[in-house]
Amino acid sequence: MAKIRELCCFLLLAFAIAKVSEASSEIGVYELKRGNFSVKLTNYGATVNDTTYFGAIVGRVANRIKGAQFTLNGKKYKLVPNEGKNMLHGGPKGFSDVIWHVQSYDKNSHVTFVYHSFDGEEGFPGNLHVSVTYMFFQTNKLVIKMTGRPLNKATPVNLASHSYWNLGGHSSGDVFSHQVQLFADKITPVDDELIPTGKILPVEGTPYDFLNIHEIKTRFHELPSGYDINYVLNYVGNEHFHKAAVVYESKSGRKMELWTNQPGLQFYTSNMLGTVKGKGGVTYNNYDGICLETQGFPDAVNHPDFPSQIVNPGEIYEHFMVYRFTAK
Repeated sequence: MAKIRELCCFLLLAFAIAKVSEASSEIGVYELKRGNFSVKLTNYGATVNDTTYFGAIVGRVANRIKGAQFTLNGKKYKLVPNEGKNMLHGGPKGFSDVIWHVQSYDKNSHVTFVYHSFDGEEGFPGNLHVSVTYMFFQTNKLVIKMTGRPLNKATPVNLASHSYWNLGGHSSGDVFSHQVQLFADKITPVDDELIPTGKILPVEGTPYDFLNIHEIKTRFHELPSGYDINYVLNYVGNEHFHKAAVVYESKSGRKMELWTNQPGLQFYTSNMLGTVKGKGGVTYNNYDGICLETQGFPDAVNHPDFPSQIVNPGEIYEHFMVYRFTAK
């Protein structure tokens, strides 16, 4: 139980929502606690979110959009680029850099943040009401529910939780010895700008094969800079939730499992983290954390063969993530 009690210690700035506050710009900390399991959600750290997105909810469309543009219902929309000529995680002022309102908070169960995204924000069409709820389930599960409701126009919606994880502890260094299993036998390969080519390829026999659990470092050296790729998650039957990932760190005995209702998962080994001053003055470097971002496929707005991210007025976008934490 002591290892579960230390849960907050191994979250690498996880769930630090950028500039979330109760209708003000003041820093707020909202703790959820159940027994020995606690999580703190805070707006502190917004200064680093422009480059690392520590713990942020990113959107209106997470990941990359090629050329920062797309066509919907015959109209071409030009977005605000923030990674060369492309858009990343909703643009230079995406959902990770706006003020969210605290709609509901109960320390023993949940906290809900809401935001109204206006028509034309970062170039996206239509007014969009978004919410994210963090809630405890049973004794060792954390649920994240993200929703989006278009009010007057069809719009793409693809929210993601950009949390970094290091199960050895935030000051334990790189994650190469973490063991990972991903329940996906295909990926969407990318070009040199990390934009999907439109193909869907099998992972078997490649460095991207994590169908059987093994250490990240096993074939890491075969990649030019690390893992940063969208996995096509496997579905079993018509189940609403499917298991996406398992992460295990042997020294601490900590294990994290992840379920979702989304079709994709971005596996990222913090290749571009750089040098960031973190909790307790600790410096975080490249490869000191991993991200497991459940999502729609990157650049889906420009690939009609990918699952659609277009949500119409009267429809509701829903994105669930369920984490289970255990320790030996």
